[in-house]
Amino acid sequence: MHRLQLHYTLSSNASPALVRNPLIDLLQAVSSQGSISGGARLLGLSYRHVWGELKRWENELGNELLVWEKGQSARLTEFGTKLMWAERQAQARLAPQIEALRAELEHSFAQAFDDQVQVLTLYASHDDALTALREYALQGANHAPDRQGAAGGTRLHLDIRFMGSVDAIRALNEGRCVMAGFHTLQGADKKSLTGHTYKPLLQPGRHKIIGFARRTQGLMLPRGNPLGLHTLQDVVRQRARFANRSLGSGTRVVLDELLTQTGLQSGQLPGYDHAEPSHTAVAQAVAAGQCDVGLGIAAAAQQAGLDFVPLAEEHYHLACLKSALEQPGVQHLRQLLQTLQWQATLTSLPGYQALQSGQVLPMRQVLPWWDYRQRKPSVPASTS
Repeated sequence: MHRLQLHYTLSSNASPALVRNPLIDLLQAVSSQGSISGGARLLGLSYRHVWGELKRWENELGNELLVWEKGQSARLTEFGTKLMWAERQAQARLAPQIEALRAELEHSFAQAFDDQVQVLTLYASHDDALTALREYALQGANHAPDRQGAAGGTRLHLDIRFMGSVDAIRALNEGRCVMAGFHTLQGADKKSLTGHTYKPLLQPGRHKIIGFARRTQGLMLPRGNPLGLHTLQDVVRQRARFANRSLGSGTRVVLDELLTQTGLQSGQLPGYDHAEPSHTAVAQAVAAGQCDVGLGIAAAAQQAGLDFVPLAEEHYHLACLKSALEQPGVQHLRQLLQTLQWQATLTSLPGYQALQSGQVLPMRQVLPWWDYRQRKPSVPASTS
């Protein structure tokens, strides 16, 4: 079985969307002209080049492509004819998809050549509000500057890669992105699992926290909540099948924190090892009857037609390196987050509230496990 590889070219000239192999062009030219020399002239190539390429392809594919007989025109072998047929069939069937792929690539590269577009790479824990923010940012030129300099005449393209909160911060520290999105349970202290998880990844003086949102996490359940589940204790008591999130995700950290707070062990939760990659995936698993309940955000539950029982409030943060604060993309994003229009959009999403959006926040304020207070030196007792 021979594998296919796709390549594309960049050009300033308009041209139709084609996915072609040079071999097919060679065969078409030689077949239509009846000779290698005629095919070479048609393609603007030398006879030697065309002959050498045909021989190379025959060796590569293990089959003859052309038949030469004295006094007769060159013609395709049966194998060569089948190759040409396969090409025509594929082009006819895939033309719409090829055109769509070309248009998408062209759109992406257009942004690279457009001075009015800024690109910001963001690795983040899965979040519906970030998806909405990406669409809002691309319309940036149309936003009214209701805050100082907000939006202006440029657009911001958020290159978002969804992954677990822990993995997102690691990607930031490794230089694979400019900003990371993660979330923490409201009220978690320095002795909490949340503090234990994130404190080694974030360093005062090196990282900066930008406010984004407050959101609600809770139980996603089938319509009508047939098992009557309102707490994690109910899930354990009813032996309800649970859908968890993967290791490294912020929601898994939240779940483990909630289990600790309620005095439960992970082994008591049926399906604790059943991991799904996103809130949407958990919601779909519940909707499809693959499990009875899962932890997630209200927006995902609503989209899947599920009931939702709130369990906890959490803060969703954006983190970047201190050195990145002055980058145009980061400044543009902060301005967009502070617009009244975006904050209204955010608040309209189920389970979301704007919370210090776009503001650079003291790490001690939003991550309370950091304690900068210095102990006062003890005063020696008087000896008099």
